[in-house]
Amino acid sequence: MKTITLTLIAFLISLNCIAQNNDRKLIEKTVFYYLDGGTNNDFETLKKAFHKDATMKFISGNGYKDVNALEFFKNAIKPGSKQNRKTSIEAINVTGNAANAKLKIEYTNFYFIDYMNLLKIDGEWKVVSKIFHRQRSN
Repeated sequence: MKTITLTLIAFLISLNCIAQNNDRKLIEKTVFYYLDGGTNNDFETLKKAFHKDATMKFISGNGYKDVNALEFFKNAIKPGSKQNRKTSIEAINVTGNAANAKLKIEYTNFYFIDYMNLLKIDGEWKVVSKIFHRQRSN
């Protein structure tokens, strides 16, 4: 009986690990919509990452800002040549249907650190909020 119980526990743990790995891959896919859309000045690709009501909050020269992320990017992204930048996923944390991702977007003289909060909505991971910091490169 003890062997069966331990086998069952190990099986359930492995199922949870498989589900979490699958969610991680789906979160990476969502985050890459954002990164690739921004790099390629492609709003339609970037839009796939965000929930329609996603917020973006940040500090600018004028202080605290709180905007709808999609409205902001729709106005900010203009079709054109690919941006000269390097992007990376620094970390992803997943718990159930909630996750966050830390991203780095590097330009020549500065970089952004983005913190994306995601929820699994109707089986699909979507960014529901973003905060970020802009830092000068050394």
